Amino acid sequence: MPAHHAAIETVIIPKLRDLGDFMVRRALPAVERRRVGPFVFFDQFGPTILQPGHALDVRPHPHIGLSTLTWLFAGEIQHKDSIGNDMTIRPGEVNWMTAGRGIVHSERSPASQRHGNAPLGGTQVWLALPVEKEEMAPAFYHYGAAALPRLTDTGITLTLIAGSAFGKTSPVHTESGTFYADLLLQQGNKLAVPATIEERAIYIIEGSMNIGGNDFAAGTMVVLKPGLEVTLQASSNAHCVMLGGDALPGERHLYWNFVSSRKERIEQAKEDWRNGRFAKVAGDDEFIPLPD
Repeated sequence: MPAHHAAIETVIIPKLRDLGDFMVRRALPAVERRRVGPFVFFDQFGPTILQPGHALDVRPHPHIGLSTLTWLFAGEIQHKDSIGNDMTIRPGEVNWMTAGRGIVHSERSPASQRHGNAPLGGTQVWLALPVEKEEMAPAFYHYGAAALPRLTDTGITLTLIAGSAFGKTSPVHTESGTFYADLLLQQGNKLAVPATIEERAIYIIEGSMNIGGNDFAAGTMVVLKPGLEVTLQASSNAHCVMLGGDALPGERHLYWNFVSSRKERIEQAKEDWRNGRFAKVAGDDEFIPLPD
């Protein structure tokens, strides 16, 4: 990448982690960049086909100080949490969970996806809460695909997952200024990323894109410089997500599934999980122990 290029702040090539049944690419946090807007964690998982006897089984585990958003391209995931929600998410739908002072949830393949040939792929992101909301009550919201605004034009299909952009506003409940969108661009087509969003990044899922005059392949996160309108052009048929929003003031500490502006709060959460003080997911006695 030409170092002089005005539009691009940094480029992140996430490491590929093999979790046995599927691959995960973690683009945030990275050495090059800890967060973009409120986004402190970005994973792409899959795409994969789960064979008979294989399933997603993320046992109950705790979170504090963040919201999680799951966005699927393929398959289904059943979410259950300690405030009583049981919701299966499918492609084009949004599960938005706010941990606040503490929540426990599990993420598993539903029964319908346990007979083999079950596709699975998507992104999971964590958004740090504003300092004054870190200890808010936990909450959960689900949105069907029809609730999300879409922008379709020749060679362009954009779904606005969260925030306001392109003359549309998503109904998804956020706790700070947030931008998240899914974009399909057919080869040769272009879209300008609005300069009004303070911090912005593009993560390419499939295909390749020219961003601000530079070519990038799938599995790359490109963080844009603030204040500039940047044009994306599909070098081949491409699929990406755009993320960002208002910069969150102050430091954020991440340990395991915990996010906080205060290190001692994370120590407290570790102690609480170790000693079984978090609420439980009804009907699921399994749990992920605190890592050593």
